[in-house]
Amino acid sequence: MAAGTSRVFVSHLSGVRVFDPNGDQVGRVRDVIVMLRVGGRPPRVLGLVVEVVSRRRIFLPITRVTGVESGQVVTTGVVNMQRFEQRPTETLVIGELLDQRVTLVQAGEEVTVLDVSMVRLPARRDWEIDKVFVRRGRGRGLRRRAGETLTVSWSAVTGFALDEHAQGAEALLATFDQLRPADLAGVLHHLSAKRRAEVAAALDDDRLADVLEELPDDDQVEILGKLKEERAADVLEAMDPDDAADLLAELPERVQERLLGLMEPHEAADMRRLMSYEERTAGGLMTTEPIVLRPDATVADALARVRNPDLSAALAAQVYVCRPPDETPTGKYLGTVHFQRLLRDPPFTLVSSLLDSDLEPLGPDTPLPAVTSFLATYNMVAVPVVDEGGSLLGAVTVDDVLDHLLPEDWRETELHGEAGDG
Repeated sequence: MAAGTSRVFVSHLSGVRVFDPNGDQVGRVRDVIVMLRVGGRPPRVLGLVVEVVSRRRIFLPITRVTGVESGQVVTTGVVNMQRFEQRPTETLVIGELLDQRVTLVQAGEEVTVLDVSMVRLPARRDWEIDKVFVRRGRGRGLRRRAGETLTVSWSAVTGFALDEHAQGAEALLATFDQLRPADLAGVLHHLSAKRRAEVAAALDDDRLADVLEELPDDDQVEILGKLKEERAADVLEAMDPDDAADLLAELPERVQERLLGLMEPHEAADMRRLMSYEERTAGGLMTTEPIVLRPDATVADALARVRNPDLSAALAAQVYVCRPPDETPTGKYLGTVHFQRLLRDPPFTLVSSLLDSDLEPLGPDTPLPAVTSFLATYNMVAVPVVDEGGSLLGAVTVDDVLDHLLPEDWRETELHGEAGDG
């Protein structure tokens, strides 16, 4: 936060006008969104619900707020106008926390929440809830009897945060069931290590594999290390091969060998092949499971493969035509057919007649900068990787390139810091 108050009571923000850097009004604050955390830790402030001129309510990430001062909120000017939709892991302070009955930890006395304050963390743009303003005495709303009011720290009350002892992992999973893997990864990242392990153990292999791919390296290693080795091998097999190879590379060599020995032989072979390449090369970045078709396949065959819901958008954007065998490393690579071309031709058309063979594929030792330049120059979302003998080894997708271009801690500083951006 470049300027403004370092602590503010949330009720004082209700109705406050929001301005962009030029002084133009964006809207008015209607609520504050937080993420409750286990172990009595103060909730993280995710952002503000802002009502814009059209009466639409949007989400303003707290990281895009540059000042809270003199009864106004100032933003960076970058505002997503998509309608706000509350996620299961998000709590509205004004709408859900105020007027709750909670308990003072030391006295064991029930009190009513009148307000909470949010404080800016030193040297950061992050905010968290630190104080709770409560009233002693029973009753709610207009029926509440007058009583002593006091301000206490968040940890001095109980009844708000997720309770690690009272709430089982199944209850958490019911709440998280509709979350995308990246959003669930954000939730897991902020749980305690004990709770994280319980939730991971309760997820099925495919769901856990998807979530692991979205977590920082340290969390991946921690979670995998707490699984039984047989299950850890199953989860690695369910991950995208390039992500699984990256995770394996983070483990001690003896652990790598034990897990590889428990995997299906062809899966283990893919892992070993990927791990043999330098990390920041096409071979180290590629996935070994692109869509591969034979020359006699039709457009209908190709579209059927593209419709696979388990494929990422980047992998579904094109198919690679090769001579047998179909598994990587394939027979001779003949060319690529892009999804848009598949939509323009009759279903019975052979894919071999639609090949884009003008662009040379990349070799496995192509360095990351060259891969990035290729994708940018030709507006591609994926590029084939072919060995000296002409066999298709795999494909590098734009999301894997971005993973390696962004700062190492981007999943923590960007993804989780912007949770709830809708």
